[in-house]
Amino acid sequence: MATEPEPAAVLEVQVIPRAARDRVSRSPDGAVRVHVTRPPADGEANRAVARLLAGFLDLPPSALELVGGARSRHKRFRARGLDAAALRGRIARLEEG
Repeated sequence: MATEPEPAAVLEVQVIPRAARDRVSRSPDGAVRVHVTRPPADGEANRAVARLLAGFLDLPPSALELVGGARSRHKRFRARGLDAAALRGRIARLEEG
């Protein structure tokens, strides 16, 4: 008997490196923004974004995988363990800012 595949949803984010503080917010148009204090050098910002998103989504850091935009401010992360509905519910907690 085949086992069910683990749910996974993809989250698109806009990264703001060298921010005053680490936080996750929403833009007025509804996009998810991740502000990190780390610079976009040697993957520092990408690692900081993954850690921050994992905490926000209540997932272990190993459940997040960068699947697009490694060198861009627009990134795509696969969140293993969350389906699309659960991901939307967690994003709904975000405030604009």
